[in-house]
Amino acid sequence: MQVDYAIIGAGPTGLGAARRLAELGVSNFIVLEKNAHPGGLAASFKDRQGYTWDIGGHVVFSHFTYFDQLLDELLGQDQLKHERRAYIRARGAWVPYPFQNNIRHLPRPARWECVAGLLPGRRPEKPPQNFHEWIHCVFGEGIGNVFLWPYNFKVWAIPPERMSASWVGERISIVGLEGVLKNIILELDEVAWGPNNAFIFPASGGTGEIFRRMAAPLSAHVRYGDAVASIDAAHKTLTTASGERIAYGALLSTGPLDLLVREQLLGPPDHCVDAAALLKHNGVHVAGVGVAERPLFEGERDRRCWMYFPEDDCPFYRVTNFHNYAPANVPAGPNGADGPERAAFLCETSFSGHKPEDLSTLMERTITGLGNVGLLTAEARERIESRFELSVDYGYPVPCLERDLALRTIQPWLEARHIYSRGRFGGWKYEVGNMDHSVMQGVEWAERMVLKHLEKIYTWT
Repeated sequence: MQVDYAIIGAGPTGLGAARRLAELGVSNFIVLEKNAHPGGLAASFKDRQGYTWDIGGHVVFSHFTYFDQLLDELLGQDQLKHERRAYIRARGAWVPYPFQNNIRHLPRPARWECVAGLLPGRRPEKPPQNFHEWIHCVFGEGIGNVFLWPYNFKVWAIPPERMSASWVGERISIVGLEGVLKNIILELDEVAWGPNNAFIFPASGGTGEIFRRMAAPLSAHVRYGDAVASIDAAHKTLTTASGERIAYGALLSTGPLDLLVREQLLGPPDHCVDAAALLKHNGVHVAGVGVAERPLFEGERDRRCWMYFPEDDCPFYRVTNFHNYAPANVPAGPNGADGPERAAFLCETSFSGHKPEDLSTLMERTITGLGNVGLLTAEARERIESRFELSVDYGYPVPCLERDLALRTIQPWLEARHIYSRGRFGGWKYEVGNMDHSVMQGVEWAERMVLKHLEKIYTWT
């Protein structure tokens, strides 16, 4: 088989590329997807009890007109709009997100600990050499100890000392002593910060519904259940798991970059193999807990979108109130309508060599943790009717200290051979790994191939 373009993966990046190729009049391309469904890490599943679960707590927001128009075309009226209500559980208190802007909600001793770390002379003045030092320099020891250091280890599953701070950008709200004191003294909440303070969600089918609809008109080009076994870069051919040999003009790989180099490429050079070994990632275990009776909380607490957990009284780093994203995420109630009385807690726990987890006991530890943090009462625990579990070995590409050097080594070698690695793990840049970024990386790659446009979102230099 001979194609102009071969695409590995029918996730956001692969489908973004395929859609744009079709829009540009290209028809001789193929998308190879190892799973039986599209979406990659943005896929969704409905369990036997009728609950819908995502692979983690996705929210859909955008920086790009193309992506916005795409969502409107795909979802139309089948999208729900939300205002972010996110919280952090720390020192026994619920603190509105962003934490550092709203520490007035902490108990007084913890509040003072955070303020004291921001006082003049308390923070290092030398340039930070890693993410741990960056937190210390910017926020001080108090905010670091109460939230940012334990939380970031809990989510990344790697010590912050081994991470770069180059990825931070718009991911972390920067606040100084004056802003902290103002919010405490005037009793102000500052909750609108960040690009995801408003987001949309499909009315049914979970996040995966976006990509099922995106893939449908491309069905003639997408082959499911057939992974790529090997790639001969010198001869621009690949072999699928079913044994078919496909010649290509250019190849877009959206799977993990380290696996592309170590497992799929035939005879990769030593310097690329060594660079791939520098890349680090975590795994994520998703535990979905469906409860037949939703615990009744007062006011804002019952409307929360998601919550962060830096402390060790629970294994998870984040819980999403998935029942608040869309009524259809939970089974219909006794009267036949979508069941608002049910709860769906989507809980995420990371793991790695630095942070091992016994996955066989994680569901029960998750349920215990939900009780410890006040989300699941003893009565509600007796009403659990769904226990959904899914583990992915590649959850987040870690912006480790060695990452940029590895990318500058691997990517030029690949591109000289007409192989382009893009997407959340293909590009291995968390800072441009949101859903909109990932789709647009595929779109921009297609425009580079056909229109010779420069890519703007993804660079490795």
